[in-house]
Amino acid sequence: MSKLFTPITLGKLTLDNRITIAPMCQYSADLGKATAWHRIHLGHLALSGAGLLIVEAAAVEPEGRITPQDLGLWDDETEQALGDVLKDVRQYSPIPVGIQLAHAGRKASTDVPWRGGNFLQPAEGGWQTSAPSALPYNESDDTPAALTKARIDEIKQAFIDSAIRADRLGLDLVEVHAAHGYLLHEFLSPLSNQREDEYGGSLENRMRLTLEIFREVRQVFPADKPVGVRISATDWVEGGWDNEQSIALSKALAAEGCAYIHVSSGGLSPAQKIDVGPNYQVSFAAEIKKSVDIPVIAVGLITEPKQAEAILVSEQADMIALARGMLYDPRWPWHAAAELGAKLHAPEQYWRCEPHEVKGLFNQD
Repeated sequence: MSKLFTPITLGKLTLDNRITIAPMCQYSADLGKATAWHRIHLGHLALSGAGLLIVEAAAVEPEGRITPQDLGLWDDETEQALGDVLKDVRQYSPIPVGIQLAHAGRKASTDVPWRGGNFLQPAEGGWQTSAPSALPYNESDDTPAALTKARIDEIKQAFIDSAIRADRLGLDLVEVHAAHGYLLHEFLSPLSNQREDEYGGSLENRMRLTLEIFREVRQVFPADKPVGVRISATDWVEGGWDNEQSIALSKALAAEGCAYIHVSSGGLSPAQKIDVGPNYQVSFAAEIKKSVDIPVIAVGLITEPKQAEAILVSEQADMIALARGMLYDPRWPWHAAAELGAKLHAPEQYWRCEPHEVKGLFNQD
């Protein structure tokens, strides 16, 4: 049997297969509220046959959005809007659905990518950003405010409140976003964190906020639902965050009850030099997997079914996540199952599309 299509358990949540749809920002919300775009986008992805769908990064406070169009989960209105979307998705798909909770830190207040993604001044709809230290991401950006201890406590509470909302929405999983140069990653990396208090300096201190937020979210999210963490394994910049430190963080998270580690990389510094190619991040996941006893998810230019299968068979990771590849081919799991000789669930409305050469592809029970 294909390893990609064997079940796996995250905490107490069992998934039909090891394909995850990674969180993908859509920059299509209305003041944090999910819109008809999210209903269409999540609806068709929910019919893909993947084992898990993780909703895009949801900001835990308005100042934590990357763009003014980011999804949020910080008040009753944003909760209700997402709940309306999820109700429709669940009517037609049994796929487990999680959400990524995030704060953009110094990378907030930017325009949407298709308009260049440049920093937005307040007069352009932007806002004052914040960070561990008063160091901008780009020299042309406004300087972020160094977070006071009081503001750190507010942000921690915002993560807690959003996790409670996620549970009320019936979401099956929470992923804490500590990657891609956003706030928690900014605290982790010595390139962006130059604090001299208990949140800066040593590795232990730089990991403190991520561990505190994970611990608080884990405490308020039901014990039978998994909480995982997305990390950037390396900054791809000399002297920055690297995979050795990521292994230390992963061990600490596992000890706190983390259900899985989702391994990405980069995003913290414009100086990054990334050698992008197939499997370019898988080696980081493989090293982390050797060091922890919890599932590890690999992501990044994994595009072919046999490529994904080989990663799992060689035990470099426990699960595969797809993002852009899933947008390009929303039925990727169907095609992967056909190529690897596996079966998967599909909506009964689509059963008649099963090609003759792969009859039996869909589980019709």
